[in-house]
Amino acid sequence: MTSGASHPSAMGTSAGTGTTPATDTTPATGTRPGTGTDTPPGTGTGTPPVAVIPADAEPVIHVLRVSEHAHATTAPGALQPLSAEERARATTFLRAADRDRYLVAHLALRRELAALLGTSPADVPLTRATCPVCGGPHGRPSVEGDPLHFSLSHAGDLVLLAFAGVPIGVDVEEYPDRATVAETSTALHPRERDELALLPEAGRPAAFTRCWTRKEAYLKGTGTGLGEDPSITYVSTLAVPASPPGWLLTDLSVPPGHAAASAVRLSRATDAGPG
Repeated sequence: MTSGASHPSAMGTSAGTGTTPATDTTPATGTRPGTGTDTPPGTGTGTPPVAVIPADAEPVIHVLRVSEHAHATTAPGALQPLSAEERARATTFLRAADRDRYLVAHLALRRELAALLGTSPADVPLTRATCPVCGGPHGRPSVEGDPLHFSLSHAGDLVLLAFAGVPIGVDVEEYPDRATVAETSTALHPRERDELALLPEAGRPAAFTRCWTRKEAYLKGTGTGLGEDPSITYVSTLAVPASPPGWLLTDLSVPPGHAAASAVRLSRATDAGPG
């Protein structure tokens, strides 16, 4: 299965806290291109503020429907906030649905980051962190100076955006068919495979997708992505996530037929608590 950024009408969920309305994601215009997440990074202008979101604050998570925002991407100047790389990539999609999903996700990301940083969407200074696997300059997308952390995922008609004061990863996926589950579940942790095998065949797509989104959210949060074999870390297919040491996994509320999860790195103060 592939990771993307990915709900009925625009709404947001704060992990573990319920739901609140998402901010307007109609594209805004800017003056200088930067880059968006999941694309080759560029540079922005200015120096971002420090600690925009406190490390102990709840993450801010928005879930959007592509179909409710795609029309805005066709307005004159709507794509100006995107970098040259982002605009070029958007032209490579053969299917309009894929192009709309990409544009809605990246314009929404820039708008939300700009609001948090107090700058224009085009001037958000995006870069990439160092890869924790090989040390190369192609790790998870980030903002220069790490004044906040973010993650993006999309699947089908859904876009999922997350912002936090500590490293965070999110993932949303549509339920696959049973054949895909049977094929892909071989990549899971041995305990997760055993859990799936105990379920009726009809219940496996939901359990598998629940597990996979937890796993991808965690790997995106650490920055390793699929540079780490997905069979290594156990996150569980069961109703309650199994959080890896130093991280908090949370299942997110999304429309039927989908699963979503967030992974938030625990701050030292939180990690030093009971247990």
